[in-house]
Amino acid sequence: MSEHYYTNKPSTVHKRHTIEQELVGRKFTFVTDSGVFSKTGVDYGSKVLIQHMSIPEHAEVLDVGCGYGPIGLAAATLASAGRVTMVDINERAVELAKENATRNGISNVDIMQSDALESLQGRTFDIILTNPPIRAGKDVVHSIFEQSANHLKPGGQLWVVIQKKQGAPSALSKLEDLFSNVEEKAKDKGYRIFCAKKAD
Repeated sequence: MSEHYYTNKPSTVHKRHTIEQELVGRKFTFVTDSGVFSKTGVDYGSKVLIQHMSIPEHAEVLDVGCGYGPIGLAAATLASAGRVTMVDINERAVELAKENATRNGISNVDIMQSDALESLQGRTFDIILTNPPIRAGKDVVHSIFEQSANHLKPGGQLWVVIQKKQGAPSALSKLEDLFSNVEEKAKDKGYRIFCAKKAD
């Protein structure tokens, strides 16, 4: 099987390039590389999530599977008086996300390597965001949902983007098992945005 982005240490040859993307009303410059998710441009699902996610100014936010950083850095722009933690299993993605935070002048972020939420023991968040790694399989995706439920503060929200043809129905079912309140916030070109709220 060929290597994909859900690996801790990509061995594919580096092929860095720079992209520009407008998100949350500002222009971002991102450096990307081979061996990371959506290296040629911010993927449509992430853009839909960024467009619809609701991030309070003072929120403590977690981006699970941050890649080179578009969702987490957009969230950090919205949570200007809060803080965003960004994690990814992929070492190369983590280094790129750090570089992109600096490049875009964003300092209210902490970026670290972690297999899902493994490195975040004892920490809780107001908002968790994820464009989950579908290619890693349903068990991994559902594990992210389970871990997120344990890392949300009372009243906290998990925002998920997932394609209908790549498991949205089973993802919704899993979220409804874990959370008493799950809403579909948007649908766009086969992508679904779900917001699951933890009880107060």
